[in-house]
Amino acid sequence: MTYEEIAAMVQEIGLPFAYHHFAEGESPPPPFLLFPSPGEETFSADDVAYFSFKQLDVELYTDRKQPELEERVEEVLTRHEIYYTKTESYIESERLYEVIYEMEV
Repeated sequence: MTYEEIAAMVQEIGLPFAYHHFAEGESPPPPFLLFPSPGEETFSADDVAYFSFKQLDVELYTDRKQPELEERVEEVLTRHEIYYTKTESYIESERLYEVIYEMEV
């Protein structure tokens, strides 16, 4: 998937979003989404890269637990036939819940 395709998919969720982070002072109030791409896995043989998978995280930030928003994210990922793993944590310093969907695209 290209950056544009990923951004269009994330836009379907209907929340403010940015790639990796919002600019200083431009972060919206929660809930919001970030979608960093922390790396890439490449399949190669005979010194030729045949295919690569981008690692992609879709991160949901909320100020309270919101299962309905998690379901919305999951519905969009499922509609796009994307397999993901899900983790959740609470960021004490930010007072935010962070739900991370990790996938390869």
